[in-house]
Amino acid sequence: MLNAADHGGLRLRRRDSTATHFVQIVTGEFAAAATACPILLTKKAATGAFFAGAMFGFRPGENLLGATTGGRDVFWPLDLERQAFYIAGDGIAIDRHHPRIDEADGDPLFDEEGQPSPRLRRIQRILGQLKSGLEETDRFIATLLAHRLVEPIDIGMRFDDGERIELNGLYTVSLDALHELDDATALALFRNGYLQLAYCMAGSLKQIPLLAERRNARLAHGA
Repeated sequence: MLNAADHGGLRLRRRDSTATHFVQIVTGEFAAAATACPILLTKKAATGAFFAGAMFGFRPGENLLGATTGGRDVFWPLDLERQAFYIAGDGIAIDRHHPRIDEADGDPLFDEEGQPSPRLRRIQRILGQLKSGLEETDRFIATLLAHRLVEPIDIGMRFDDGERIELNGLYTVSLDALHELDDATALALFRNGYLQLAYCMAGSLKQIPLLAERRNARLAHGA
């Protein structure tokens, strides 16, 4: 458990933007994510439960989003920003062996008086957002499933180097099923914000070919 007595000298390194190609997000992040990458559903291997994720690339460890001209990430999920920290009951647990945790490099977790630093306070806020956000996202997905609005999507891409990548086990929102909803159901989904989220997911699929273009551009640059 995180505390100043045991962890007062620890520091948090800057995040690694190449860490993942698919990361869990919550509904509060959908609008920002949809402008940069596809939002898809997949199932947890351990439980088979659906979760929502943002796809950054086509292979593990591949991040095709990069950063803006100002050096800021185009989109960076809360789940990546809180890496090395976890909710544990009413407190926060820290993984001291995580690559982001160091004793010399990075921002301090506590100030000289043993109080949380600005960086740690941000982590605390993020963990709170994730806790409530995951609960809301589970309710959203359950609603999609209840109305049979989820459909599988197979993604097959051939790249300029001749490699073909097939992505299976992914799901999206069925626009056909959305349009077949009766007026009362559509109105109920609209009023709780779920209709907007569903269209946000469907619209984010246009980012798939854009990611492919970025991958081809990197291949050409590497060649």
